[in-house]
Amino acid sequence: MTKRLHLWYDERGLFRRKEGQQKLISQATIFMLVLLVIALLAKNQSLLIAVLVLLVIKFIGVGDKVFPFFQQKGISLGVTIITIAVLTPIATGEIGFKQMGEAIRSSYAWVALLSGVVVALIAASGIDLLKNDPHITTALVLGTILAVAVFNGVAVGPLIGAGIAYLTMKVVQWLGSFWG
Repeated sequence: MTKRLHLWYDERGLFRRKEGQQKLISQATIFMLVLLVIALLAKNQSLLIAVLVLLVIKFIGVGDKVFPFFQQKGISLGVTIITIAVLTPIATGEIGFKQMGEAIRSSYAWVALLSGVVVALIAASGIDLLKNDPHITTALVLGTILAVAVFNGVAVGPLIGAGIAYLTMKVVQWLGSFWG
């Protein structure tokens, strides 16, 4: 005779077995599975790979060691990988001093240069905000997931978003000093 599995949802968001209280699936895993479905429906390869990698890490039992590393160094590693991708045409010789000289004569190149400087400065302001305020981090991560899954965005959003949020907060504080 097969034993039936009785599940219930407790106050911490865990599905548990009544006998022995063994955890079956956590709220975090359910959230990741929902993101996996969203990634599949949106046909977003980046989100799909990220979710699958995290689920595999979780299921093989090394999440306690790997997740803190990702949380502490993940943004830096991601920025490094993006920087490598951007510098690769220079390393291969596709872009050299000749192309750089031609680009400097273009007004669009100057707009791109200025945009790169502004975005880098904004993102730098956001790093501390991401590290120090978990509520902001949660909202930014959800916004990034939405942008990646639904609008085919790229997951650099938390860093830029945090920088924009930081600047906005500073402007609001500055304006508040006049009225408050």
